[in-house]
Amino acid sequence: MTLDRSRVWTGELNAHALEPQPRVTVGLYDTTLRDGEQTVGVVFTPEQKVEIATALAAAGVDRIEAGFPRVSEEDAEAIRLVLAAGLDAEIWGFSRAVRADVEALVELGLTASVIESPISDAKLAALGVSREAMLERIRTAVSLAVESGVRVAYFGVDSTRADLGFLRSAYETAVEAGAAEVVVVDTLGIATPEAAAYLVGDVAERFDHEVPVHWHGHDDFGLATAAAIAAVQAGATWVQGTVNGMGERAGNADLVEVALALEALYGIPTRLRIDQVRSLARLVQELSGTPLPAWKPVTGENLFVRESGAVASQFHDPPAIEPYASELVGAERGVVLGKKSGLDSIRIKVAQLGLDVPADRFPALLEAVKRAGVRKGRLVTDAEFRRLVRKGG
Repeated sequence: MTLDRSRVWTGELNAHALEPQPRVTVGLYDTTLRDGEQTVGVVFTPEQKVEIATALAAAGVDRIEAGFPRVSEEDAEAIRLVLAAGLDAEIWGFSRAVRADVEALVELGLTASVIESPISDAKLAALGVSREAMLERIRTAVSLAVESGVRVAYFGVDSTRADLGFLRSAYETAVEAGAAEVVVVDTLGIATPEAAAYLVGDVAERFDHEVPVHWHGHDDFGLATAAAIAAVQAGATWVQGTVNGMGERAGNADLVEVALALEALYGIPTRLRIDQVRSLARLVQELSGTPLPAWKPVTGENLFVRESGAVASQFHDPPAIEPYASELVGAERGVVLGKKSGLDSIRIKVAQLGLDVPADRFPALLEAVKRAGVRKGRLVTDAEFRRLVRKGG
């Protein structure tokens, strides 16, 4: 998409600090249907996965990982349905470096897939597999997939804790076997942004920037978005993530947060339709049964709602109190009433509800609203405010 810069009010500091920046369009690879479903207690039906995939494609997501067919017959059926939906997005699968997994991809008609294998010594020790045996697994699985007409992105699990020499060997083995792309993976969310940039830069340079590099990160230290941005600055041209940051443990990078940060703060384009992301977030929230914090960046319900009287006094001037326009992300602005309200809050709410209340009553109404907010320990609803008006509060 092309972001309407007139609706972004971030000042000039970032430009001074950041230029020059890469301008290559970054692809968004969504794994909500696979990695997102690994959120504890979440199960999507095949039909729900099609619904989510349809919304993802409509929002401009480039690639949709439809699932891991060896998990269950339901996962395989979901992939069949997503493939049959004719969506305007690439449909990818997921496979371990295991022959049976690759054969399942081919049987379903998938023509692109991630193929994963662990590469950190900690993971290899836990599985009881030597480095040499893992390299052979990578070589065999990638070769089989490529020979079967599948475009492969090799996914080195726990890249960020792997020995750098062995990591290079694993990626080189995969590319020599035919992998067209590679994924640098922060499985446990331990990479600082600087480390993400270092590792992505090393991998990209290893292949003379001719093999597309993805970044796949988790949020265990709250750095998933920052690490993804750093990875892009270092040469990653794809970011993998999920809607709402769903996923195992602390979740994955939130694709929506990453895309808006890239576009609005760094001037790096994506193809995401930002005006559709809140409806997409609500859909996934409803189908997964995982509520979002109201203060969540981009998609939270509180972003454009004001209770504070000091802020309400500036409500008429959005750039004074917001970093970007509500319509940019398909949201609506509003004022709510409660303990922290001020006279401007009352004035705005009276106008919003179309009530005929003289201005000299505003102070008494404000005191009544504050008392009610403290007594109830919550906001004062519009219905309750109407009653206060009728009672002469």
